[in-house]
Amino acid sequence: MTNHDASAAVERLYNTYPFPPEPLLDEPPPGYNWRWNWLAAYSFCTGQKPIQQDIRILDAGCGTGVGTEYLVHLNPEASVVGIDLSAGALDVAKERCRRSGADRVQFHHLSLYDVEQLEGEFDLINCVGVLHHLPDPIRGIQALAGKLAPGGLMHIFVYAELGRWEIQLMQKAIALLQGDKRGDYQDGVKVGRMLFESLPENNRIVKREKERWSWENQRDANFADMYVHPQEIDYNIETLFELIDASGLEFIGFSNPSYWQLERLVGKNEELLERAKGLNSREIYRLIELLDPEVSHYEFFLGRTPLVKADWSTDEELLGAIPERNPCMDGWPSKSLFNCDYQIISLSEDELEFLQACDANSEQQRTVGQILMDGKLGLEGVRSLLKQQLILLTPG
Repeated sequence: MTNHDASAAVERLYNTYPFPPEPLLDEPPPGYNWRWNWLAAYSFCTGQKPIQQDIRILDAGCGTGVGTEYLVHLNPEASVVGIDLSAGALDVAKERCRRSGADRVQFHHLSLYDVEQLEGEFDLINCVGVLHHLPDPIRGIQALAGKLAPGGLMHIFVYAELGRWEIQLMQKAIALLQGDKRGDYQDGVKVGRMLFESLPENNRIVKREKERWSWENQRDANFADMYVHPQEIDYNIETLFELIDASGLEFIGFSNPSYWQLERLVGKNEELLERAKGLNSREIYRLIELLDPEVSHYEFFLGRTPLVKADWSTDEELLGAIPERNPCMDGWPSKSLFNCDYQIISLSEDELEFLQACDANSEQQRTVGQILMDGKLGLEGVRSLLKQQLILLTPG
């Protein structure tokens, strides 16, 4: 299949099954994804709150606009542009954003390869679930990198091969049974559904589907996107960093850093940890995914220099910083709430008091040191809140 044929096949799939198939709402969408919140994402990547909030955001491969809608509502001073290959998906995206009042967005029927046709550069580029469906992902990421402004961030999501092994098997099985009907995506969904109904309950592919995917795959659009997609490239750590290196951008880090800690797997064995000290970071990432091959995707940030970072390693720097509460927090104010990753956390009375002071700090502009003088929390407690992404810091 040529690159043109592959792109045309992908466009036909998403015209047949616009994706994601989330319902349209007459109000802003619920909750948040902190990776789409400029304040939270920038703080995660640099250690500090961004100076500028009236930024330009590109949602590259926006589909039906689920992420685009969030990008508009989570970033009230930003202007947003969405592009996609599927005209059918774009129609849904436009209606979605119209109905929820996401009015700071423009849509263009455009391939990632042709992103240079857009005016100007972007401070944040969001590209979720797209590059792995391109026949030439390196060309795609290089095209996007060319539109990233200096000091800008790119958020990317691509598939991982180890956690999608059973999906790959089913994709190939459906294609074999379809024969010359390949490209008829409704027939592909029909064949796939029949296979899952017919296979034994203890079949490995069936068990994996029930464990991980069956709830979302009740919808045909999800099922088609997973099992009858005409173009997919899955990655491992080695091939992933070939893609990243080709972008010419800085790898800032995975946005689920706790998964990529070797200590969670072999932390009880000091000799193994000592042996791992001879490995570089990429080799450690590869070791982790080999030992715990559950990861079905990689989600990470890239950046274009100059990207100023703060580590708050000295007490003087931290005491002089101006803190604010991270906006991506559900259940506030309470000692028990959901953090940015929607994990339940419990705050101590001292932590709650400090966060309440941070909440009022947009007007007062008090430093960490000034707030600590009125409470019982210490500097290590502040560092713990920062590590948990519960606060944002601005240099004083």
